[in-house]
Amino acid sequence: MDLSVLQLFVAVMRQGRFAAVARDRNIDPSSVSRAIATLEQELGIRLFQRTTRKLSPTEAGTTYFVQIEPLLEELLRARDLATDVSGQLRGQLRVTVSVPFGLKCIVPLLPAFADLYPELSIDLKLTDAVVDLIAERIDIAVRLGILEDSTLIAQRLMQTHYRVCASPDYLQKSALLKQPSDLEQHNCLRFPLAGFQTRWIFKDQAGDRSEIPVNGTLTIANMTALQHCALSGMGLALLPNWLVDEDLRAGTLVDVFPRYEVTATDFRTAAWLVYPSRTYVPLKVQVFIEFLKQSMVG
Repeated sequence: MDLSVLQLFVAVMRQGRFAAVARDRNIDPSSVSRAIATLEQELGIRLFQRTTRKLSPTEAGTTYFVQIEPLLEELLRARDLATDVSGQLRGQLRVTVSVPFGLKCIVPLLPAFADLYPELSIDLKLTDAVVDLIAERIDIAVRLGILEDSTLIAQRLMQTHYRVCASPDYLQKSALLKQPSDLEQHNCLRFPLAGFQTRWIFKDQAGDRSEIPVNGTLTIANMTALQHCALSGMGLALLPNWLVDEDLRAGTLVDVFPRYEVTATDFRTAAWLVYPSRTYVPLKVQVFIEFLKQSMVG
């Protein structure tokens, strides 16, 4: 039985739609449908009930999935083991990361990684959505912030922190900013995440915390877009160090409150390397982790 067909079946069971699986693999939905029909013919059972609006697994399909899923994982693990024993990295490494962090921190490193491992192809999924690593066959993800409890394995890649930033032009034209409470009189560029829109949290050198209400005329669900608006003098933005460190060094943005720690959610933020919880970590994932850790200091 074709291993790739079994992978498609498991993916459809997890994602619930032919179209979603086809989009993830960059193939036509009809190819997924034909593969499932071929599998049904080989097994002599119907795995899914199909209507124009809904795809539902049959009882036989669910039973087959429960039995085949762990076996497929073992087969894939055996394949990885055999490939790793050869000592030559081949195949595909599937990575997911948020759009701003990916463009700023990961994409510039890819040429060097490709030079080191020319026979290993990379499938980089840039998305701000939290991707299901198992369902979408992701080898490793880079995630930001505070991790929720899960069955996934995580390693810290780099510490992150936030700064309140503005352009010199904005600061020259606007009311004086001496302390965080002055923010209430300024235009704050906000991110539409719980907390980001309503208040920013400050901690002074003595460790005292204060929550400052923020208001503004612009809300954007993209950190890079907020950065560009801050550079254009539209207002103050709360931005991560990995995004604005170069701007701060160049003087195109100013750290308004350098003596304070600041956040919108939690002070213990970081960039994390996250991968499926398996006893064996494929060599391609190991080398990518080590490459990122050596390339990104933080």
